[in-house]
Amino acid sequence: MKLSTTLKASLAAACVIAFAGCTDLKPIQSQVDDLKSQVSKLQSDTAKASSDAAAAKSAAASASSAASAAQSTANQALSTAQSNSTAIEAINEKIDRMFKKSVSK
Repeated sequence: MKLSTTLKASLAAACVIAFAGCTDLKPIQSQVDDLKSQVSKLQSDTAKASSDAAAAKSAAASASSAASAAQSTANQALSTAQSNSTAIEAINEKIDRMFKKSVSK
């Protein structure tokens, strides 16, 4: 019986000591609060990065559209230049024939 009482007393003392050590939760609470603020900041940073990425994607799409329009305009200009070149060659041939006719007369 004496052993049981001693064991109970030791167990009770150990519990009291353990609970006395755990009563000071302020440092842990401050760490939890610090972690919460860090998580909140990271969420804000993530939202901003996502917003920036969406804006960059929109700008890239707009630039791609502008580049496509510029390519179309360049293709039209090339086509016009080629047709003008063909027309100029035809005119030069006519002029050469006219000079050859006038020289041969």
